[in-house]
Amino acid sequence: MTNLLSSVIPSYTWNRPIGLGWDKPYTVRYASNIDDGPWHGMPLGGFGAGCIGRSSRGDFNLWHIDGGEHTFKNIPACQFSVFESNGSSSQAYALSTQVPKDRSLSAWRWYPASQQTAGTSHTGTYHALYPRSWFVYENVLQAQLTCEQFSPIWANNYQETSYPVAIFLWNAHNPTNAPITLSIMLTWQNMVGWFTNALKAPEVKIRDDGSPVYEYQPRLGESQGNYNQLVENDQYFGCFLSRVNSDAPVQEGDGSWCIATLKHPQVEVFQHTRWNPVGTGEELWQSFAADGSLSNYVDATPAADNTQIGAAIALRFTLQPGETLEIPFILAWDFPVTEFAAGINYYRRYTDFFGRSGQNAWAIASTALKEYQSWRSQIQSWQQPILDREDLPAWFKMALFNELYDLTSGGTLWSAASELDPIGQFAVLECLDYRWYESLDVRLYGSFALLMLFPELEKSVMRAFARAIPQNDDHQRIIGYYYTIGADTTTAVRKVAGATPHDLGAPNEHVWEKTNYTCYQDCNLWKDLGSDFVLQVYRDFLLTGADDVQFLADCWDAIVQTLDYLKTFDLDGDGIPENSGAPDQTFDDWRLQGVSAYCGGLWLAALEAAIAISEVLLEKNLGGLDNLAMQKSIYEAWLQQSCSIYEEKLWNGQYYRLDSESGSDVVMADQLCGQFYARLLGLPDIVDSDRALSALKTVYDACFLKFQNGQFGAANGVLPDGSPENPKATHPLEVWTGINFGLAAFLVQMGMQDEAWRLTQAVVQQVYDNGLQFRTPEAITASGTFRASTYLRAMAIWAIYLVIAQ
Repeated sequence: MTNLLSSVIPSYTWNRPIGLGWDKPYTVRYASNIDDGPWHGMPLGGFGAGCIGRSSRGDFNLWHIDGGEHTFKNIPACQFSVFESNGSSSQAYALSTQVPKDRSLSAWRWYPASQQTAGTSHTGTYHALYPRSWFVYENVLQAQLTCEQFSPIWANNYQETSYPVAIFLWNAHNPTNAPITLSIMLTWQNMVGWFTNALKAPEVKIRDDGSPVYEYQPRLGESQGNYNQLVENDQYFGCFLSRVNSDAPVQEGDGSWCIATLKHPQVEVFQHTRWNPVGTGEELWQSFAADGSLSNYVDATPAADNTQIGAAIALRFTLQPGETLEIPFILAWDFPVTEFAAGINYYRRYTDFFGRSGQNAWAIASTALKEYQSWRSQIQSWQQPILDREDLPAWFKMALFNELYDLTSGGTLWSAASELDPIGQFAVLECLDYRWYESLDVRLYGSFALLMLFPELEKSVMRAFARAIPQNDDHQRIIGYYYTIGADTTTAVRKVAGATPHDLGAPNEHVWEKTNYTCYQDCNLWKDLGSDFVLQVYRDFLLTGADDVQFLADCWDAIVQTLDYLKTFDLDGDGIPENSGAPDQTFDDWRLQGVSAYCGGLWLAALEAAIAISEVLLEKNLGGLDNLAMQKSIYEAWLQQSCSIYEEKLWNGQYYRLDSESGSDVVMADQLCGQFYARLLGLPDIVDSDRALSALKTVYDACFLKFQNGQFGAANGVLPDGSPENPKATHPLEVWTGINFGLAAFLVQMGMQDEAWRLTQAVVQQVYDNGLQFRTPEAITASGTFRASTYLRAMAIWAIYLVIAQ
């Protein structure tokens, strides 16, 4: 029986048969990196509120409740179940195909998975188009049943987008000629107190790949003092899950959950407020499987030591032939505090609207029950104009929205408002393996989504970098790369004043204040970060209406400082800072020597941007006019000197050489990122347009078409015939998702749109066909492996849309 309700689902989803596994999902390249396997679904929850994830087999398995930390584990008691009876026969299923591995809930019957056999057994389809996803159940039940899941996330919304809430909108239809009785049950485990690190000062170690890493031990199963309470009013009904309050201030991990639904004249309501989620589940299943009811057992006794408790609510109703009913269930949570290092606490953004007590999950759920229809229409109003565009391929629309998952589940932080930051501070991790925030070289590509959809959050990130540039931190620490190559000196200072920091810090220290967390390389020596900062500041001004001049003024001193600092690496005085022969830029395993096409081009574009910024500030009389005019003339002189050097040292008649001193003939895919940015920002071209086109065609041919016949995307750097310069190299032979999307945006910009689509489609298929959905990695290899999942740079797919929309 096909489910007619699926017709309301947009035709641009990522979709997969419910419970169908992968034959050969891509696996992680290095064993020390995270590889959860392919069972990732679209995350639920607002930005910086903590989030959860539910996979295409129906299990709730992603728990990013603690800001910046990753817990991937099926918690079987957190689940929907359905009962159905037509009068003569009945059936009941827990709506996950994943039977608990710990043998808990053995009394429950689990939903059958779709099978890829000769006569394919199809039990339904999971669909996702962020921030909405759907389960369409087929061929098992007589009723047509669909569950739509979403959180209130839409562009330019700085309130509801922060809410810790998920809506599950059930639509049930009776296509038969006899009445059908259905009951839908939501069970949830009381996990208050679980999501915080039991280690308050975890030791930082250097992983085998040179990256800093620390241990995270969530307090899973520690439920002593937790209780579940029935809550209701005239309209709403639910269970509130919390912990007995002490007099101490609210700590990380303290708070509440709530499961709730609407009262409806056609619907009977049942509850069971205290059951054992690690037992057989018999105390729920016996009555639920018999007739869709629960015992209405109410017990708010707090859990004793070594005891776990769950709550359940169920709604039972009868559909006449042809009748349809829509019922919302709400899951809300309220964990108001994010703790970094011990004692460094921040309140989350949503607390600006719901308070800081941690006891507001019922209030959040009630708000959702009142507003969910409005929220859904707001999401549709935001997305529909893009989905209606006939010039965008269907697969692109799917990936464009689904890549935004990282704004929810990328360890996202969004702090409460303050006088200095009136909408709070924001940050997304580089990725789960490199667990530090807003890496500036990565967000040069990956921040286009935030810029276009939430521009005030984007500018708050850049203001944090501007504040950090003048700071210094003389603490010496081990540099992982020096350590792995056995260098004589293995340490360097953490942060030099004037240097643009690589990142805004990590969740075990003090995000926004203690920057430059990564210690794989000495990022004070990087030759791209200062230019990246200047370009992103001017971009964020120009592409958000070019009217927030105060934003430029706020960043100007940092721009002057960091360009002066970067210029100190111009050791031969030719105008362009030289790369040192170490991997001193975003390709941090790839040595560049002398003037490089990548860093040199970014430098030229950054000088143009700095000149343009100084002109705006001069025109608006913001800042010391004499000083502004002097800086402008300095940048003009540097630029004039640099442009001819860049051509003279790097142009080879067909493309721009990797660098001026290594002698390499490698075609670097991202050699002209600086030119892309210059043209994007309406600045003068840094290279002649004909040369840019020649270089771009060479990149497309060598790095994409001739690399594995174009099936993976563009490799970072190969010889003109598509072969590797060094078969053992790492970064040059990887396909970086975000670099490819940036390259595709450049192709569109240069009039090569067909080529852009072909390149983008290859990368999108690699991600969404091989079990990498909702954990898009930085890198994919030709051997079917990946590196660095849940990566920030991949949101560069929005740069493609930006260039097309311009």
